[in-house]
Amino acid sequence: MQKKVRKAVFPAAGLGTRFLPATKAQPKEMLPLVDKPIIQYGVEEAMAAGCDQIIMVTGRGKSAIEDHFDVSYELEMMLKERGKTDLLAIVQKISDMIHIAYVRQKEALGLGHAVLTAKELVGDEPFAVVLADDIIDADVPCLRQMIEVYNETGCSVLATQVVEGPAISSYGVLDAKPVAGKHDGRLFEVHDLVEKPKFEETPSNLAIIGRYILTPTIFEMLETIEPGSGGELQLTDGLRALLKKEKIYGFTFEGKRHDAGDKLGFLKATVEFALKREDLGKDFREYLKTLKM
Repeated sequence: MQKKVRKAVFPAAGLGTRFLPATKAQPKEMLPLVDKPIIQYGVEEAMAAGCDQIIMVTGRGKSAIEDHFDVSYELEMMLKERGKTDLLAIVQKISDMIHIAYVRQKEALGLGHAVLTAKELVGDEPFAVVLADDIIDADVPCLRQMIEVYNETGCSVLATQVVEGPAISSYGVLDAKPVAGKHDGRLFEVHDLVEKPKFEETPSNLAIIGRYILTPTIFEMLETIEPGSGGELQLTDGLRALLKKEKIYGFTFEGKRHDAGDKLGFLKATVEFALKREDLGKDFREYLKTLKM
């Protein structure tokens, strides 16, 4: 029988240099969108998609991530003593959220290396990879949409988004053809992948976004490919090797993606998530109307 996707890997060992100096002493994954750290949005998405185990690939200086999802006895006791039961419930919900295991990536040697680091914890199962920088706001969680495709195909699935113009050169890009009669034209069979091609050489306008459903065969591929520039092991190279053994599908998910790894994208996400909040949206919207722009 086909195994279910139960585990989600979160590569979180990067240095977050684009957000310096804010990330000098705290992980970029802990930067707050309104009042929740970036990485919590991804964990909640994985839970809502049916994953019951989270694997965090961390590095030096990332202990704040572990602390966030751990029990904070002193804080809980203080909130309890002061009768702040609403805040106590929020804090306890985070620590009770899900089982999280941690593995250390000693050197930042690329996304492929980060995924390979989780091999022993993943085992011989299909699994999700979530890049926390990509916040996807969707009625049906993006990962759940992708897992449904995996359940149908039994193959690896890459989240994709149409990106027009020269901006496509900042992404991995799919050379893919739509699968007729499937998912309203949003499912594509992948023939090749190109990492950050020149605009005039892009095979399509389908950019790879930070959500993956992968079969465990990817580990074999990542162990055999050669490192690229800077000695980094690229996940794209591993996927190209995987294509020689298995089919891979691209899936244009339903929902809005925010690039929270970019300063402007982070600001846009903060505004949009704040406007959607019942406790903040109305007053915040009125405040924005007063700004002279």
